[in-house]
Amino acid sequence: MTRQRYRRRTPPGSAPGTLVADPEAARSSVSAIGYDATQFFERQDLTAEEVRTLKGGAELLWISVTGLADVGMVEELGAVFGLHGLALEDVINTHQRPKVEEYDDHVFIVLHTAVEASRVQTDQMSIFVGPGFVLTFQGQELNCLEPVRERLRKGRGRIRQYGADFLAYSLIDAAIDNYFPLVENLGERLEKLEDAVTIRPEPGQLPQVHRLRRELLDLRRTIWPHRDLVNALIRDDIPFFEDQTRIYLRDCYDHLVQLIDLIETDREIASDLGDFYHSSMSTRLNDIMKVLTLIATIFMPLGFIAGLYGMNFDRSVSPWNMPELGWVFGYPFALGLMALCAGVMLTYFFRKRWIGPPARWRRKKGNPDG
Repeated sequence: MTRQRYRRRTPPGSAPGTLVADPEAARSSVSAIGYDATQFFERQDLTAEEVRTLKGGAELLWISVTGLADVGMVEELGAVFGLHGLALEDVINTHQRPKVEEYDDHVFIVLHTAVEASRVQTDQMSIFVGPGFVLTFQGQELNCLEPVRERLRKGRGRIRQYGADFLAYSLIDAAIDNYFPLVENLGERLEKLEDAVTIRPEPGQLPQVHRLRRELLDLRRTIWPHRDLVNALIRDDIPFFEDQTRIYLRDCYDHLVQLIDLIETDREIASDLGDFYHSSMSTRLNDIMKVLTLIATIFMPLGFIAGLYGMNFDRSVSPWNMPELGWVFGYPFALGLMALCAGVMLTYFFRKRWIGPPARWRRKKGNPDG
């Protein structure tokens, strides 16, 4: 995963509300959905003037802007709905912390949602809630909003019976629930990595553990501020949000708590997995060193005996110079002496429990039916 780095595009000292688009931002497109309990219409690829004509054409109007490259479009829509310049600046600069801000005639909400289920990548979604309208801005097309549009098209549930606050709740709920596939994907990756480290630790697994821990940390840092956002909508006297909608927002808060609990649990498992990996590698290294030390220890007396009989003393000078060289069984005697030394040392190591029988022997001994 590539860690996201945010760069402030507005020059230092610029006037408040200055809008500077990201050079890599996607092309802006505007869509609209208007509805009430009995009627519904949907429009695509609108201009700011067309949005102005639609305003008032339905009891509730949802304007969705995808792509933030067209700063002029954002300013024109802000003029149509009377949006504050500082809020529009936060829409363009997509590195804002999730928050709720109150203005005279509208409420500004910033949150982030997951883009993909396979990696930690998020996109900012800005929501304006006012009398008879909901205006959303996002940097790219978000699939999590499509179920909300589908519910509006088919008139399922209570969404077309309630006001702008319930639509805003539905969008927030969809953005928060969109984190669950990502968290589940990270959990599955963690389980596979845990099994691999437990069965056979390898050097290439440690970078995977660190990468997964960093992704979980980034995800936690992204989700955690949403608790304050939803809590403010529930407990504070936010305009345009009715008590009946706050009941549903409690469900969003519960989902956030559940997400944070899952992430914290996975982070602890990942941390323990790193410690377990180091412990397993140390144990494996100790076992290897023990085997090598035992082999070296066994061969030390054998090398001494071989070196002793390799000394070239002349037997004709003295009868004490290597008398075994003249024996008929001198060579078998030397080999037997080496085998005896090795056997004595292995027996000693076994009794001291420095070495033991193979694991399959121990299993057979403990289980007569095995």
